[in-house]
Amino acid sequence: MCGIVAYIGNREATPILLEGLKRLEYRGYDSAGLAVVNGGLKVCRAVGRVSVLEERVEGDGGFTGTLGLAHTRWATHGSVTEANAHPHHDERNGIALVHNGIIENYAALKTYLQERGHVFKSETDTEVLTRLIGELYDGDLESAVQAALREVTGAYAIAVICEREPDSLVVARKGSPLIVGIGSDEYIIASDPSAIVAHAAQALTLEDYNVVKVTREGFRSSTLDNIPLTPKVQQLELDLEQIELGSYSHYMQKEIFEQPNALRNTLRGRLDRAEGRVVLGGVSAFAKEIVKARRFILTAQGTALHSAMIGEYLLEDLAKVPTECEYASEFRYRNPIIEDGTVVVAVSQSGETADTLSALHEAHERGALALGVVNVVGSTIARETDAGIYLRVGPEIGVASTKAFTGQVAVLTLLAMFVARRRFMSPDDCADLIRELEAIPGKIETILAGAERIREVTEKHIERENWLFLGRGYNYPVAMEGALKLKEISYIHAEGMPAAEMKHGPIALINDGMPAVFLANRGRQYDKVMSNISEVKSRGGHIIAVATEGDQNIRSLADDVLYVPECPECLSPMLTVVPLQLMAYYAAVARGHDVDKPRNLAKSVTVE
Repeated sequence: MCGIVAYIGNREATPILLEGLKRLEYRGYDSAGLAVVNGGLKVCRAVGRVSVLEERVEGDGGFTGTLGLAHTRWATHGSVTEANAHPHHDERNGIALVHNGIIENYAALKTYLQERGHVFKSETDTEVLTRLIGELYDGDLESAVQAALREVTGAYAIAVICEREPDSLVVARKGSPLIVGIGSDEYIIASDPSAIVAHAAQALTLEDYNVVKVTREGFRSSTLDNIPLTPKVQQLELDLEQIELGSYSHYMQKEIFEQPNALRNTLRGRLDRAEGRVVLGGVSAFAKEIVKARRFILTAQGTALHSAMIGEYLLEDLAKVPTECEYASEFRYRNPIIEDGTVVVAVSQSGETADTLSALHEAHERGALALGVVNVVGSTIARETDAGIYLRVGPEIGVASTKAFTGQVAVLTLLAMFVARRRFMSPDDCADLIRELEAIPGKIETILAGAERIREVTEKHIERENWLFLGRGYNYPVAMEGALKLKEISYIHAEGMPAAEMKHGPIALINDGMPAVFLANRGRQYDKVMSNISEVKSRGGHIIAVATEGDQNIRSLADDVLYVPECPECLSPMLTVVPLQLMAYYAAVARGHDVDKPRNLAKSVTVE
């Protein structure tokens, strides 16, 4: 994995391929490459940024042609080397292939191919698939791809070209996303809509086990067994302006500051204050089952898991329904008990997270009602759930998620209110909470207006290599999220945990001047948090407190205070997380790191 772009049409392919790769850089990668067909097959690969590949291609001058494919790789099988970069090719038949995913039975296939005389030049599973297609090729690339994929176990999104068939491009998908953008007498294929939005207004989204043969005149869709399919072509939801950086220095900065308007979009049309109710059209067909649910299970990974943890508090606090939050990667393999009346909610920004999708499949097979909370329209989780709720926060380009997190928390708040209102919450109580929820975007704007103060506090501590983030109740998951953000982009070691847990071991880490960030806004456990602050303060820790506006008492304990507006405790995570996002951002900038492309990370993790 990580990013695929392919082109067939009447224009030069190389500039379009390089442009597409640049739009996919945000996904994270360690090497890049491209191949074009023009009489023969020409391949170029490079370790490092797309700009390195671009220099090599332009320096060569021979990368002309109207058929080609390209890839940015995030290493899974094999180290970061030019030999392991994509595209991989089979010299016997002039076949080149790019691949996202993992071929699980590649070792057995490799042994078979070696016995057939194939000599491998890389450590990758992708080269195995490329040479398998070459071994099965008899003049029909589409048939060879279908035959090869019938032998494969694992996940894949692939694009394949052959110098012997300069008028066709074959793509296929299982488990990893792939779309075919339809332009004017041209087609551009990509793993992400951002790579094609400049050239196509319509697209075909491949389903699992689909194979599509694309020519300059049209395309044909079929199964692995060559049974014809009728594909569904849709309008692209993405706008080019949404993925441009504009006046901001980084996409992460842009997305942090987009949060007020992003949340307004999330809430628009879903709040009926006059009737005191929440309207969720995406789940309305299953409203009875959701409201009568005996148990909710929220499953996710990474930042989405932290929002799901907040969702657990919300559903139990507001709707009074037993709720569990699970790592998707663990849920699938521990033989979970799914009882009648269980609703499983998969939370994912991309809607393609492999672990979350697998957990969803497991729960669905065991009879649970499956809901999705995703951002990307038409993504795999969105298609494979019974119902769901879109975040509507717009495309998120920065690898470190920010506006998707607040969008997820907002949607889970809506879901909890939807259930609570239909179970026991009065219209007046619901209307009051709606009023407070509608005020959250404006309160985030107030926090963002004080960004300079947050930068100043952060820069005092950027040389410290160990931080603590501590909170209670609703803000314990926020502490986890704050620590994750700092780790992701500034590479500072940070731990997020419940404030009370700190004294059960981690307090041994406290030394003179160690930054300890406390979520200390007013709430049911405010006095307990103040006691925890005292414990860290007395051992030399430097206290940075995120507190409620007007709280002067906390100044007696905290070395630095970052204020957020007052709001109901259940809505506070959407406010308290914003200073932590900014702290991570400013720390990464001050330390000179590439904020939008943190090392070793990919935006969408489509392998287990």
